[in-house]
Amino acid sequence: MRPFKQPPAKVVFGNPAHFLAFGFGSGLSPVAPGTTGTLAAIPLFAAFSFLPLWAYLAATVVVTLAGFWICGRSSELLGVHDHRGIVWDEIAGYLITMIGAPLAWPWVLAGFVLFRIFDVLKPWPANWADRRLHGGVGIMLDDVFAGIYALIVMQLALHYLPRFA
Repeated sequence: MRPFKQPPAKVVFGNPAHFLAFGFGSGLSPVAPGTTGTLAAIPLFAAFSFLPLWAYLAATVVVTLAGFWICGRSSELLGVHDHRGIVWDEIAGYLITMIGAPLAWPWVLAGFVLFRIFDVLKPWPANWADRRLHGGVGIMLDDVFAGIYALIVMQLALHYLPRFA
């Protein structure tokens, strides 16, 4: 695990870019901030899940596209590429994972576990994006790919295991 210096909470809560990049403060967790950031995405998914699919997709696109700037700006201000506390990418990745998923605990948990697995394993092209791209694009893109992989597994499960929906 790479060492990092956590910015003070007053810095994170005092700057809108940091506040969002740090997942509303969840990235300040001293243990597993990426996992904590993914947990912070669950209430957002719950709120968005009541939207029609087209609106959920639009909201997810907005969260993702905004993340390129949010994460890049926070990283720039901190002077650290992909600071562990920056978790907006996990939020976007989880929302991608949950496209079309029902708001039911088995699916919320399955999406959480699948996204975390793909985020940690970083199968190609996520590993390429993580190593080669910098700034907000590099921070966000590996999680977007992880979210897409998890989305595919979720959709297969939803199709073949409909009794759990």
